[in-house]
Amino acid sequence: MTDQATPSAAVPATPGTVHTTREIESLIPHRWPFLLVDRIVEYDPDAKRIVGIKAVTATEWFFQGHFPGLPVMPGVLQVEALAQTMAVYVAKQPGFGDRMGLFAGIDEVRFKRIVVPGDTLRLEVMMDRLGSRFGKGRAVASVNGEVACEGLLSFVIPPAGALR
Repeated sequence: MTDQATPSAAVPATPGTVHTTREIESLIPHRWPFLLVDRIVEYDPDAKRIVGIKAVTATEWFFQGHFPGLPVMPGVLQVEALAQTMAVYVAKQPGFGDRMGLFAGIDEVRFKRIVVPGDTLRLEVMMDRLGSRFGKGRAVASVNGEVACEGLLSFVIPPAGALR
């Protein structure tokens, strides 16, 4: 008798991968071209910490206009990638799976390094607070150990039906 492969086993994970792109899509509503997290490589609910990876390629949609001849990943998309990583953390917590959060604040954000095609963006989030309708955490995006973007991100989860 041969074992049947499960759907998640059909796509081999990269060593160290906690969640593949397909698994991330089962946790948050973002999709191509706006899904900005390729995989989750660390998840520690006891430490309230998660780490995602975004491989920045030359074919990203935003490089067409930002900037022709000098492709630079927009800072707001670095912040969005961090927020999506945070959303994966939140979606894994009991009672949050099908609820969608929206930005409540983006504070103390600093950009310290440009991000260009070929870079691998490491997206680390440490949750400071997570309530039933609000959360916030410290987020850092880095490339090869150099901080590219860091800040304090917060979100709210609106009441049911508010997004209709």
